[in-house]
Amino acid sequence: MSQDVFLKALGEGAFEIWLDRPERMNALGVATCAALKQAVSDAAAEPARVVLLRGSGRAFCAGADLKERKDMDLAARLAHNAAIRAAIDALASARFVTIAVLNGVALGGGLELALGCDLRLAASGITLGLTESRVGAFPGAGGTQRLPRLIGVSRALQMMLSGEPVTSEYALDIGLVNEVIVPEELEARAHAFAKMLAARSAPALAAIKRLVYAGIELPLVAGLQVERAALPEILGSADYAEGLAAFAERRPPRFTEVVQ
Repeated sequence: MSQDVFLKALGEGAFEIWLDRPERMNALGVATCAALKQAVSDAAAEPARVVLLRGSGRAFCAGADLKERKDMDLAARLAHNAAIRAAIDALASARFVTIAVLNGVALGGGLELALGCDLRLAASGITLGLTESRVGAFPGAGGTQRLPRLIGVSRALQMMLSGEPVTSEYALDIGLVNEVIVPEELEARAHAFAKMLAARSAPALAAIKRLVYAGIELPLVAGLQVERAALPEILGSADYAEGLAAFAERRPPRFTEVVQ
């Protein structure tokens, strides 16, 4: 794995993936993207239940490494974009819960990276934006598709057409982030939330993710059928039996099943 990215265990199924290029505001170079994709695979092999995505230094991620891209030909630029998309898609398709922890700016591909996660926790006073229109491009690593699904077409178009960042407080108002936390408390909140989720049943977490993401693209009747089809596996699982026993005995459950 590249030194630009590392995986850190928090314990009990919770992990962190760190982007560690603070001198470049964690910009996504080709090698960084490959390392990020590998880190997601490594977390799945652990197996992780929850993974926090973090950025070292003062930024979460400033987006694609445009200094690296500047001297590329078209084929190399397309390959660079494909590497960013592959890393984001790996996060988006992970069976475990992914949470972007936005300690600083998340711009361009950096915000697209956060959009590939299930949840987003942001520090107060930071800015987020899909800024590609300012350099004559568009968000080509999932942004034009994921952002409208999250905040609605009109608001997403305003952000993308203008290329102007928004504050984390505004992002909370429109549903772009789940929580805004004062910077001094962001890490503690992220760790506590990750460990709380990691104590849940891994198959249940994976089922919730799969059903929500699949169902949202379907008519309600079809989505409800998909939900019902998933019930036998979960209600017949060892984790559910443990959950019922723990409820009856008034103790915390001890879930043991893993998802590969």
